[in-house]
Amino acid sequence: MRTERVSRSGETGVKRERLSVEGTVQGVGFRPFVYRLAGELGLTGYVRNTLAGATIEIEGAADRIEVFKKALLERKPPQARVLRLDTTALTAQGGQAFVIQSSEAGKETTALMLPDLAVCKDCLREMNDPADRRYRYPFINCTTCGPRFSIITALPYDRLNTTMAGFGMCKACRVEYEDPENRRHHAQPIACPACGPRLELRNAQGDTTAWDDEALLAAAQTVRKGGIVALKGIGGFHLVCDARSHQVVAELRRRKHRPLKPFAVMYPSLPSIRTDCVILPEEEALLTSAAAPIVLLRKTAKP
Repeated sequence: MRTERVSRSGETGVKRERLSVEGTVQGVGFRPFVYRLAGELGLTGYVRNTLAGATIEIEGAADRIEVFKKALLERKPPQARVLRLDTTALTAQGGQAFVIQSSEAGKETTALMLPDLAVCKDCLREMNDPADRRYRYPFINCTTCGPRFSIITALPYDRLNTTMAGFGMCKACRVEYEDPENRRHHAQPIACPACGPRLELRNAQGDTTAWDDEALLAAAQTVRKGGIVALKGIGGFHLVCDARSHQVVAELRRRKHRPLKPFAVMYPSLPSIRTDCVILPEEEALLTSAAAPIVLLRKTAKP
């Protein structure tokens, strides 16, 4: 079992409690958050994922434990949802560190899991920075964003229980994963061009014709020329074409047997959407949220 340590304070009046947390607390950076919070307050104990959510055992001065429990709810990660928090008094053990323990194993689970999350601003900034090692890397993610539900094969949410199990971390990713101050601390799908998945382009016969940036550029060229590209994502295939071409959209409708139902349209920015659609404040909030759902909008009246 790998552990990570923080020092214990010298407070008197030590007590220990077990906090059983249910809700959406896996895949949201909850364990790293708990680890850092315990470090701030000089508390000892552990946190681990369970089949129901997460378990925390915390030990230290009584007043600091109360501060910890309050902060646990008030400062939790943005995507975390605590639906139930049960507290059990325990006998103090005199521990000297707070650790992230291995997850609980078993078959029956009631833990809630997040859907996939839109790429966050920090990851977008890195992806567009030529000096960053994840420059133009399409599978970029952190504890705030990226795939969750689509890559899970079992719970608890650990790398070995995801489709990333076959990708070993490189040294640089391992350093980030183990650094409590890094936003990829315990990010289970962590990856980079050196160790993670790659883009691959295949033709209609199934032959590989390009990799990485060349694959993306070639696919974009196919779309520009009026072709249709099957984009294999983490949750299945998307069929991509030029929405401005009536001819290719008609062909996509014919292939999909979908003569009338609208297709989802991708735009590069909110201003570009406003050239064609009216966006109400609540609709903008949805478009820019971490969930980033498909949103039905009213068309702009054209003269």
